[in-house]
Amino acid sequence: MRKRIGYVLAVLALVLGGTVVTTVMSPGTASADECYTWSRVLKPGMSGSDVRELQIRVAGWVASGENLALDGSYGPATEAAVKRFQSGYGLAADGVAGTNTFNKIYQLQDADCTPIHFDHSEFNYNCGARNYNGGKVTAATARENMRRVMWQLEALRHKLGDRPLVVTSGFRSVSCNSSVGGSSTSLHMYGQAADLGLSSSPTQCQMFHGSKSAGFEEILGPGYPGHNDHVHVGNKSSRFWSAPNC
Repeated sequence: MRKRIGYVLAVLALVLGGTVVTTVMSPGTASADECYTWSRVLKPGMSGSDVRELQIRVAGWVASGENLALDGSYGPATEAAVKRFQSGYGLAADGVAGTNTFNKIYQLQDADCTPIHFDHSEFNYNCGARNYNGGKVTAATARENMRRVMWQLEALRHKLGDRPLVVTSGFRSVSCNSSVGGSSTSLHMYGQAADLGLSSSPTQCQMFHGSKSAGFEEILGPGYPGHNDHVHVGNKSSRFWSAPNC
């Protein structure tokens, strides 16, 4: 795991022949990052690929029932998600993504742009294939879709008290999905879904209800056929939540 650089002020002491030389970073300067570095402050009205990268990371900080569009446009929904992210991590909630917001994101991600508590190896088992091949979309698209799911789960994990979430199923190829009895329209084949198992620290009902405000439109849990041993979360255009036992 890469080294994460601290917040605003960094003091580097170099001992050269008994002389200590101190270098101070300018206040307000965000750290560079191995994964992705934002080069400007982002605020409502802006657009671009850097806005989309921000949206991916705050996709789990939405209102109940909302699914944040990754459209690269810093509109009201993105502003509200940024405010919730900031508040959730004890930052000033002004809805503007600047130094403190980016540095918090840098602390939360690894060099491959996945959040620190989740990794592709947890999502690409694919019946033992260990890849994102053979689904309803290209491997690159499935991998990118799953990255969004990971960030939503990172938000859910934090909201539930930073308790571990255990992923029991992520991406599935068409053949893998069929072999495990998955639905013919399963979001798993698109890299848009994950199943959270009973080994997770939160209860199934806590995960079910928490997922409603983590950007997931498809949430299935206890009492729904075939879902008594996990909670299924997924991204889709229409809402379907069902867990009769919750």
